[in-house]
Amino acid sequence: MTNKRISFLIARQFCRSAFRSNALYAILLVMAVMIGFAAYSGWKIYTTQNAIRQHYQHEVRASWENNPDKHPHRMAHFGSFAFRAKHPLSMFDFGLESFVGNAVYLEAHRQNTVNFSEAGFSTGLLRFGEISLAVLLQVVLPLIIFFLGFASVSEEREGGTLKILLTQNVSWRDILVGKSLGIFLLAMCIAIPAVAVTLFLILGTAQNVLITDTLLRFAGIAGVYLIFIAVLCVITVLISAASASSKSALMKLLAIWLFMIVLLPRTTQALGSYFYPSPSKIEFDTAVELDVLKEGDSHNPDDPHYKTLRDSVLRVYRVDSVQQLPFNYSGFVMREGERISAEIFRRHLDKLIATYKKQNRINELTAWINPYAAVRNISMALSATDFESYVVFQQEAERYRYQLAQTMNELQMKFISNQKQVPDDKPYTISHEHWKALPDFKPQQATIGTALRHEAGSVLALVMWSILSVLFLIRLSKKAKAV
Repeated sequence: MTNKRISFLIARQFCRSAFRSNALYAILLVMAVMIGFAAYSGWKIYTTQNAIRQHYQHEVRASWENNPDKHPHRMAHFGSFAFRAKHPLSMFDFGLESFVGNAVYLEAHRQNTVNFSEAGFSTGLLRFGEISLAVLLQVVLPLIIFFLGFASVSEEREGGTLKILLTQNVSWRDILVGKSLGIFLLAMCIAIPAVAVTLFLILGTAQNVLITDTLLRFAGIAGVYLIFIAVLCVITVLISAASASSKSALMKLLAIWLFMIVLLPRTTQALGSYFYPSPSKIEFDTAVELDVLKEGDSHNPDDPHYKTLRDSVLRVYRVDSVQQLPFNYSGFVMREGERISAEIFRRHLDKLIATYKKQNRINELTAWINPYAAVRNISMALSATDFESYVVFQQEAERYRYQLAQTMNELQMKFISNQKQVPDDKPYTISHEHWKALPDFKPQQATIGTALRHEAGSVLALVMWSILSVLFLIRLSKKAKAV
């Protein structure tokens, strides 16, 4: 059993020794500056981008409602825009925000892609990464932990003090736990300010309707990083205790950092694209268009599919021509064409998303051998900056587009005459009051439960890492030697 009192004494002594070094104060100063910069840039990007997107969403709505009396099919082609609002926790973890689009044009008969990503307007330097609070905790803090703890046990062995400790009723487990706790307390000097700044920012900017979900997500993020840091501290001490010298321990820890942070993530990304290649935008759009043409062209009255449809409708209503139908036949055809094209698009989009998920699954599997991957995946999911959050927006936008187009088609069926116009007739129109009846675009954020469900593998992997770190500590405490 571990003697808690001795472990705490060892942790306190380790912290005191660390604070005697000017290097620690230099590290804390640099990290304080970086935390301040990351927090400010995250807040600035969030407030500026959200203000711009909300402004143009209101402008688009006003433009839609201010349209004059018009033919409903012309309104369907006039269309609208959907802008993706940023989640308050995107201030903490940028995730994929800079690489996915934030606005999509919604129109009849056509499903457009989400455009205007930050990466599209930036240089290639953006791919080297952005400084966010999450990046500091995921990438920089592990390096600092390794630097602070690489000599935690090996230096005691080299100086001969380890033998003295072991002869004074101090067990290996006491030493390993105490050193791990000491490094953890030093790491908290960096992690706590980063987490506190995040809480301050979200309390100052989150909307009341989202504050409960946001705080739950924040609590989850804080817990995940707490576990991640604890695991890293234990790994650091175990490597130091198992190494013959401090130099050897430092080299091993640097190799682990390079493997976790640099090599493995880049490799899995490349492997995902290699094993599951995705079509280009042109290939995707062409495939959709070809499938739509196979079903028929709703704008061509002589198209075989729609000619058969017209004949069947005339038989059902027992009339000789579309002019005798009790509804506008053109609106009926547009509604049918919209349904068919939307189904084809959804089928192709689901296939494309499935391909992207297969690519991402390779990275998710590495969470079992790389705690950094597990933490990064969970952090993005809880911050609503992951791929699933983007997919949710895309699906919400498509549902709204479909509703817009079909509402206009139904208005045409109900209010527009079937009789053909002669040159002197006034164009067929309906009242502009109908435009206001269409609800505004208000996408729903995925709940925290949905986010964690998508990252269940990463959550389980992080739990496994925490259990393994304890088991390895217990095992090494039984086998470690003083020389």
